[in-house]
Amino acid sequence: MTLHSYLLFVFASLVLMLVPGPDMVYMLARCIAQGRRAGVLAALGFNVGGYVHLIAAVLGLSTILATSSFAFNVVKWLGAGYLIYLGIAALRRNEGPLVISPVQTRRDGRTIFWQAFLSDVLNPKVAMFFLAFLPQFVDTKGPHPMLQIILLGVTVNMIALPTNIMLVCFSVRLTEALRRNTSISRWLQKGLGALFILLGLRLAVEKA
Repeated sequence: MTLHSYLLFVFASLVLMLVPGPDMVYMLARCIAQGRRAGVLAALGFNVGGYVHLIAAVLGLSTILATSSFAFNVVKWLGAGYLIYLGIAALRRNEGPLVISPVQTRRDGRTIFWQAFLSDVLNPKVAMFFLAFLPQFVDTKGPHPMLQIILLGVTVNMIALPTNIMLVCFSVRLTEALRRNTSISRWLQKGLGALFILLGLRLAVEKA
């Protein structure tokens, strides 16, 4: 894995974290209803859940890699196709601003944390994304492909936590902006869609 590929991965991960989705809605709803602490606990719950998906992806991809490099490349191609599909879907989606519904306020810290954790762990789309996203940046001909997978997985989770905490800290201004300007979330979706398509095409034109 080259430095260029790694930096591209970091950029793609950062864009992904900024796109409004169910996790962001839950996290900001907690923050608005119960304060900054509740939002941070939700962010921590999602982050720990991300490591569960990372472990599952590392074990699965490492097993495939140890069995056959050809099979791993097949997984990469399938993942590239999945990213292109997600990209096209994001470009075609026409959503309004982020809508944050009120949540119950009587929740203790542990409940908020575990609710966020289970929401992330039990989301099959997150698992599918880890399996599709990580292999696109692994150089199977380079040294220690399994360590590359671990590095990428840890990187995306390390980017996610401070990004989510930053969003929590600026939640009031963020949600006001998203409510007032419908183009913000729409442009984020379009940007992510274009990025996913480019990542898929990048693999398609990559020399074996």
